[in-house]
Amino acid sequence: MSLFGGRLVQLQGLDATAYANEAAKGRLRTVALPATRGTITDRNGVALAATVDAVNITADQTLVVEPAATARVLAPLLAADPQELERKLTGTDRFAYVAKAVTPELWRQVRALDLPADGDRKATDGLPGIFGEQTSRRTYPAGTVGANLVGFVGADGKGLGGLEYALDDVLAGTDGEVTFERGAGGRRIPTGETAERDAVPGQDIALTIDRDIQWVAQRALARKVKETRALSGTLIVMDTRTGDLLAVATAPTFDPSHPGDAPVTARGNRALTESYEPGSTGKVITAAALIEEGAVRPATPITVPNRLRRAGKTFKDFQDHKTQKLTYAGTLAKSSNIGTILAAEKMGLEKLYPYQRGFGVGQPTGLGLPGEASGALLRPSQWSATTGYTSAFGQGYSVNSVQMASVFATIANDGVRVAPRLVAARSDDEGSMQPTPSGKRTRVVSAATATTVRLMLETVLGEGGTAPLARVPGYRVGGKTGTAQRFNPDCGCYRGYTMSFIGMAPLDKTRLVVAVTLQAPRSGAGGGSTGGPVFREVMSFALQSLRIPPTGTKAPGLRIERN
Repeated sequence: MSLFGGRLVQLQGLDATAYANEAAKGRLRTVALPATRGTITDRNGVALAATVDAVNITADQTLVVEPAATARVLAPLLAADPQELERKLTGTDRFAYVAKAVTPELWRQVRALDLPADGDRKATDGLPGIFGEQTSRRTYPAGTVGANLVGFVGADGKGLGGLEYALDDVLAGTDGEVTFERGAGGRRIPTGETAERDAVPGQDIALTIDRDIQWVAQRALARKVKETRALSGTLIVMDTRTGDLLAVATAPTFDPSHPGDAPVTARGNRALTESYEPGSTGKVITAAALIEEGAVRPATPITVPNRLRRAGKTFKDFQDHKTQKLTYAGTLAKSSNIGTILAAEKMGLEKLYPYQRGFGVGQPTGLGLPGEASGALLRPSQWSATTGYTSAFGQGYSVNSVQMASVFATIANDGVRVAPRLVAARSDDEGSMQPTPSGKRTRVVSAATATTVRLMLETVLGEGGTAPLARVPGYRVGGKTGTAQRFNPDCGCYRGYTMSFIGMAPLDKTRLVVAVTLQAPRSGAGGGSTGGPVFREVMSFALQSLRIPPTGTKAPGLRIERN
């Protein structure tokens, strides 16, 4: 009795405070308050990625009255296997996930469930040991539109691809937490001890992308990839004045709500991650260099044989032909490799290199997206005997699709290269959208040179040119076809082609560039027949969507052939 009395005095007197604190700790539970992930919208505020409220259903296994019975009650609502649920509810863990990111409505239905009486067990009000944890769920209201650009998140809400990954620190915000006291059955005591640290939401991001133009671009590109049985395709729409990307389309694509359903190759952004040799679209750089250096003019006569021998190699054009008497503009209109080499020799092949660098070849775009391939450009000191000749007509160096769109946008913008821009604005601490700086501007060639090259590009769509199918009714358009040998890393050899068409409109007051590229198509006679019709469809829609009217001017009609 003396020992019992002494222990009682110790518990109720000397150690009462300590034991009370321990009991209180046992009643406290800390729950994370997830930060709301920032929204990604298009240029007009249309949501491409958004966050909605959700609930994680959790369990305190020590408070679950009967796991098997609780699982049978929960299973129909959660569309889950009762045996699997029973395993999650059985044990001594104080915290276990039962279902993640369910809708608030489903959670309300779960809260309304009761455990019915069974044998000696009494019925319960609610499901003991089952709790709800506030969380959120990422949704993609536009579906596949812009998916390869926007990216996707993992089960933990962290960005795993595209902008969701690249801007994860900006979008994620900072989680908070709440600590509360719970009573019998694990229910929160309304008047109990509570401590809370608010979550800080992530920043909202507004892109330069136009959802409607992006949708049309993806649809047209996917159709052509399927029609030609191409390995893949990309399509860029760029505002020539600002460098803003209005569309960055990739085919094949995927559903960002279910990224695991698509192969890894379909989830990347090929417009930036895939490098290729541009082929004849690269002749635009050569033309700008030649005009700027005064080596040729559009009317300069060029006699083009069927074959040309240089540095121990025989060069040819895409199709055999008799000796042609062309102007330099004609070599561009007919996409002659031989004519381009003969013209470039008038300047000196090594002078091409600084112009290629000036147009952005071999340099990052600055967009900051994961896995970007900057392309490859050898210095003249690294050239083989034939590199100078092949680089004149767009082989021997590599680019990505955005870089090539930027090359044409520079010509369209009177010779000033504007770095591409993808993020138009970000929200500040007060939630107001603040514009991001416009891209860096760099003079590459003179305005006069750019104007001359644009007029030459107009002949490509004219009589005798390689891209009549790219014409846009009512508008003056200039552009260039490309049909390049494609390097296949599987065999370490050239196999198949990269076919492309890149153009601009309205030609004399240019606002837009559209770049279409198809990798390894199994049908099609070249970039004019494959990329040209896609260009026409997307450019027509974009001009109308942005309310850009025709200028009404007439083409000067440069001669492409000589008598």
